[in-house]
Amino acid sequence: MKVVHFLTSIDKTSGGVTAYLELLSRDLKNKVDLCIASGISSSPINIEGVPIKFFNLAFKNIRNLTKSFKLYLILEKPQIVHINGIWEPQTWLFQKVAQELNIKVVLSPHGMLEPYILNRNPWKKKIAMLLYQNKAIKKADYIHATANSEIDNIQKLGYTNPYRVIANGIDTTEVVLKTNYDTKKVNLLFLSRLHPKKGLEILLEAILKLKNKNIVLTIAGTGEDSYSKSLIELVKTYDIENRVKFVGGVYGKDKWKLYNSSDCFVLPTHSENFGIVIAEALATGLPVITTKGTPWAELLTHQCGWWINLSVDNIVDTLNQLVSLNYKELQAMGDNGKKLVREKYDIKLVTNSMFQFYKEIIEE
Repeated sequence: MKVVHFLTSIDKTSGGVTAYLELLSRDLKNKVDLCIASGISSSPINIEGVPIKFFNLAFKNIRNLTKSFKLYLILEKPQIVHINGIWEPQTWLFQKVAQELNIKVVLSPHGMLEPYILNRNPWKKKIAMLLYQNKAIKKADYIHATANSEIDNIQKLGYTNPYRVIANGIDTTEVVLKTNYDTKKVNLLFLSRLHPKKGLEILLEAILKLKNKNIVLTIAGTGEDSYSKSLIELVKTYDIENRVKFVGGVYGKDKWKLYNSSDCFVLPTHSENFGIVIAEALATGLPVITTKGTPWAELLTHQCGWWINLSVDNIVDTLNQLVSLNYKELQAMGDNGKKLVREKYDIKLVTNSMFQFYKEIIEE
């Protein structure tokens, strides 16, 4: 069985979809003949044993892409093309060429049809829907969603494609487990792409309003320069520079060390179809604070964190609850989180589910 995954960028700075595909590919390559097609970038990830074909996806080159995509797919002869992401016309073009060659297409929106995303620059999305995107979604042979809440939102938009819900996963073998919690000076960690949807302005205002000054926040991640600078300026305006630290992008072993040196993970996002960083934090033994813009109600049912409506006051209240916990209570939450990830979100479990999905498609 041969599968080609397509996404417009596999650059190290591209965020969660790239991280997801990198992890999935490590094990999936042992089950299927796997290839990746993507756009040229300055610092692409490398996945050992998986060939990556880079295309010039610049809009000025779009007329040449149909021929390039067709030649590539004819050469590779995949049974399945798995599209990751929507909105870019290049993504629809790759899907269109694949289906003209009678190749089955799986489409993973990766949260790009969530209400918050649809309401950002809505006129651009309406134009895209009219020109190509609505047709692309309807014509996809199957939809892959990472959570039940995501497929619910997709179906509310009127799409009735066959679908499969398969969560993202993490490689638990590389996790550095947390061994100590500081209940006097609590180290909060935000680790994600710096983007307006992540709710950082709300988190920073909550830090400002906290009466307890023993909570410090580390912000790890990269984003557009103008937005990153606006966050730094906001910290200066609030005069909380002694309580908030920006460390930029953190990867590999340094990332796990950062999780390990923290006491609680926080993702105050407006919208997230999964949130792989939440699974990573739980796997290390960190309690997690996140919002109902994510599908992580399990934080409550498994007693490993807080799942709250996004507001400054709710974050302040939750942080006050956090600092009231003793060492054993934090450790118990951490243990619960580690157990949840081991039993449900280990990448090998996720890869097996994806392989079975592909197998069913081929056998139909």
